Amino acid sequence: MQCLTLWLVAGAAALAQEPFTVATAIRKAWRDQSGLKAGRAMAEGKREEAAGFDALKLPTLTLQAQGVRTDEPMQAFGMKLNQSRIAALDFNPSSLNRPDAIMGFGGSAVVQQPLYAGGRISAARWAGEYTAQAESASQTRREQETAMAIVEAYFGAQVAEQALLWVEDTRTWILGLEAFAGARVQQGLMLESELQRLKAVHAQVEAQKADVIRQVRAARSGLGLLTGSAPVEAPLATPLQAEGAALSASTLVPIRADLQAAELQAKAAGQAAKAAAGSLKPEVGLELGAGTLRQSWHQGGTWTWAAVGVKWKVFSGPDRARSNAAQAQARAAEDMRTFKQQQAEHEVRVAREALRAAEAKHAAAREALAASEESKRLREARHREGLTPLTDVLDAEAALQGARTLLLQSLYDLRISRAALDLATGAPIEGVTL
Repeated sequence: MQCLTLWLVAGAAALAQEPFTVATAIRKAWRDQSGLKAGRAMAEGKREEAAGFDALKLPTLTLQAQGVRTDEPMQAFGMKLNQSRIAALDFNPSSLNRPDAIMGFGGSAVVQQPLYAGGRISAARWAGEYTAQAESASQTRREQETAMAIVEAYFGAQVAEQALLWVEDTRTWILGLEAFAGARVQQGLMLESELQRLKAVHAQVEAQKADVIRQVRAARSGLGLLTGSAPVEAPLATPLQAEGAALSASTLVPIRADLQAAELQAKAAGQAAKAAAGSLKPEVGLELGAGTLRQSWHQGGTWTWAAVGVKWKVFSGPDRARSNAAQAQARAAEDMRTFKQQQAEHEVRVAREALRAAEAKHAAAREALAASEESKRLREARHREGLTPLTDVLDAEAALQGARTLLLQSLYDLRISRAALDLATGAPIEGVTL
């Protein structure tokens, strides 16, 4: 049993450390993040509301039960009439004016069916349906925006981890240079001030390492927050530098989810305006009912009725104001749809320009890194031969660190720019779909 427990614990630890791809992170966020769960609940609520609007066209059944005891003259006479037990003595003025208390129990069933409501029922049903669809589209957009945030956090963590590796390389290099300089100082071939300068640089590298470690932990914690879990500890398996040159979004992509939502919201507002205007039109309804009032289980009366009624608010200031307000909201929704379309076109243009700039920056960063590495190699060789002062070597190392930072930032910008273009055009980010 103990061996089995140890095996299960070891298996769980191994599973927790399985490589964690960006696609896995995105799907985990879609599944587990509380913010997106709340969005799904909102979309479900809108669908239920739409189902309620759809049910407005169905008949309404109302059941009522009651028990009565009264000696009020008119009600007492009416109860006897409803119980089918009126007799000649009940018309005696004394009995009519001062009746004995009478008791009864009964109930009724009423079915009401709207026949015409000025188009309000149909308009309300479509408004509810469009609103539910708009909320679902908005949820899809929230998922895409979350995917974009995942890409930023995921590759941000990778950038921080690569920076940590390079800081460690610099630390190892500076330790070796310190040892070399210490030996030269003991031989009297180098000034003590040069060694102290190296120790100062070493301290700066240690401080830089501590800061980068903080960045790594913060990035992994943020990634865990976005995916709905604790800080991510597993290895990040998707490389920062994407394979293949063409990862940018195609122009043949479906309409953006937020644009779908805006269009559906405009349609919903238009139908809501129709529903509000319908309140100023006549209503026609059918009512069928049956009732009974009993003196006992075996004695009493029953009755039925059927009615068709028409009601028309010829003038209602509040209803007229609500109709005008709904029409204004419909115009606002349509204008917002147009603006969002223009905004989306602007975002696509900006994203394409950002991608071009990121590609150019990456190409320049690669050249800068190659040149910095060669410069450092040459200066180190000349320094060991005593031909170059230590400051030149340290300057070359600083330039190399800057080139590495530029390359990392360019790789990150390139990856993020491609994802941003996908988000702007509505394409699946990193090719990930549900």
